[in-house]
Amino acid sequence: MIFTSKGRERFLDAVGGFETAVREQDADRSPQAFQELHRRYREAGEHEIEQAAPRLAALLPAVPPGPRGVLAVVVGACVERGADPVPCAPHVFDGLAGTLADAATFCERWAATGGGELPDPDAGDPEPAVVERTGWEAAQAWWTLPQWEMASVAMLQDRAVRTGLDAARRTELLRALSAVEERSGRPFKCLAHALLVLDDEPLVVVHRPSGTGYALRMHGIGDNFQLHTLLADVLVGGGHLPGRAPSAQEAAVCRDAPGQVPTTGSFNLVSPGGEWIWNEGTPSDIPVVDGVRLLVLDPPPYERGWPAGRFFPGMTGDLVLERVLDAEESDRWAARCAPPPTPAG
Repeated sequence: MIFTSKGRERFLDAVGGFETAVREQDADRSPQAFQELHRRYREAGEHEIEQAAPRLAALLPAVPPGPRGVLAVVVGACVERGADPVPCAPHVFDGLAGTLADAATFCERWAATGGGELPDPDAGDPEPAVVERTGWEAAQAWWTLPQWEMASVAMLQDRAVRTGLDAARRTELLRALSAVEERSGRPFKCLAHALLVLDDEPLVVVHRPSGTGYALRMHGIGDNFQLHTLLADVLVGGGHLPGRAPSAQEAAVCRDAPGQVPTTGSFNLVSPGGEWIWNEGTPSDIPVVDGVRLLVLDPPPYERGWPAGRFFPGMTGDLVLERVLDAEESDRWAARCAPPPTPAG
């Protein structure tokens, strides 16, 4: 079916009008064109969303810093409605990198001009007093960083985007984010977790009480609550270890089913050095030993419960058992781990 300008193609018409205004650097038409684009977004059809997303993402460098963050959110919203994030992600990550650098500058200048509690970004523009202290671009970066976080997380929920993100680029973004978090004292947990997600990542698990070992592979796991539940599903539910196995629904919501359901922990996750691996962290917290992430499972010191599910509802995850290690290989991995702490008393 061919849509006319009076039908659902109006969203693409609005995209075209916005493109023209931006490329002609028409400061008068651009705001009105963007308002029309935003107004037409809700009625857009699937094919329009798919076509619009890469076109809007390509415009990001040409849009001024303030509205640029809003446009990034629109691109992220298109991806959440089914647009391909792969051609959009490089433009979003470029904008994120610049915003993080300027946000770090904002924090530095704020501290150098008297400090105090950092302002909370709101729907409006930075107040003149804030701009006077930090400069306009730095203030805009701090104000729009939550928008770039939203857009970037929308991209990173797609496995193809994550696996296509160059390791050096990922490290650069994590370092820039860490600098902002350290200087501001504020966490950007969703963005940090999304940048730390591992795919096609081998994992060796040693179950200390039984001395058995397992080679597994992780995909798209957002936090260690999710990992913990999937470990219990694969190892206890698979009949390899004793204990409480999660229900089918508890496991499903940690893979690709919607929602959350209560669950109870089956293990204590421990590093080879004896430190606890907290459920609130990510699988990237598990140390690499001889090129492979190595995790120890101890009995839980007390009963812990949480809502089983996914930290990123739009990100499918999985944990796959590749093989059960033989006794000799299990012993070799166990020898790389510190002995359990001696009970007090």
